[in-house]
Amino acid sequence: MTQRWTEEDIADQSGRAVVVTGANSGLGLRTAEVLAGKGARVLLACRSAERGAKALDIVKAAAAGAEPELVPLDLSELASVRAAAASVRERTGDTLDVLINNAGVMATARGRTADGFELQFGTNYLGHAALTWLLMPALRGRVVTLSSLAAVGARIHLDDPNAEHRRYNPAAAYGQSKLADQVFALELDRRLRAAGSGVLSVAAHPGYTATGLGSGMARSYPNPVVRSVIAGGHKIGEVLFAQNVRQGALPQLYAATADGVEGGDYIAPGSLGGVRGNPVKVRPLAAARSESLGAGLWDVTAKLTGVTPDPA
Repeated sequence: MTQRWTEEDIADQSGRAVVVTGANSGLGLRTAEVLAGKGARVLLACRSAERGAKALDIVKAAAAGAEPELVPLDLSELASVRAAAASVRERTGDTLDVLINNAGVMATARGRTADGFELQFGTNYLGHAALTWLLMPALRGRVVTLSSLAAVGARIHLDDPNAEHRRYNPAAAYGQSKLADQVFALELDRRLRAAGSGVLSVAAHPGYTATGLGSGMARSYPNPVVRSVIAGGHKIGEVLFAQNVRQGALPQLYAATADGVEGGDYIAPGSLGGVRGNPVKVRPLAAARSESLGAGLWDVTAKLTGVTPDPA
């Protein structure tokens, strides 16, 4: 892989159907815009109808082929996930080339999803895992799941994933959710290979990208002094180290389109320890490589979501 892979290296995507979650803003919107510009039929899976409609107009303006479409999706509600999966399968005729699990919330105050899950674990991880499983019969190409630098040093509490019996920490909960995404991506890859499937499961992370998502970190702390310190530090960090959304979207675009990508790959920025730079393959975290943790998370996920995994 070249250190200087860019959007210009993306081949023609005509004839390919792609779902991008969280496509109403930030990395998701940029990813949808680029792929539509390369000819793909892009389905923008968005929670907000209003923001989704605005994003759809932007992607339509960039499209160089098939008309992009909006799919209602609230990852924090399993009923919405099921409805979105059914809609995608109907619209694509059960032939989906790429699913990009991009959407997420970051370091929120303690909250619960419609199904009672801890908000970040439920939205960032469980919703995406359920969506992936529900779409597996239609998938023909790749599943790209976004992790984060926040996964480094994080821990998955299989015995208490929803923080019902331990003190809630917004940053730790976010780290758990993004580590779970990476563990899931590699476990899905192992099971796809065992089943003889040609679908690739790939993980990626955007490094430190100025998307506005990190502002939730400060808002989640009740102490105003702590809020001020964290917000100030976040702003300084963005000025000094953060890359723009165009650059931050490259790892997931590479994972979704580039030749040479293999199942189980982890794509990340190649400079400053993964903080920024053009996409490269990096070694997944040890937790993600753990077959026992992967199997354990797989089973917990199936139990919590009530979705039958495919491949089993």
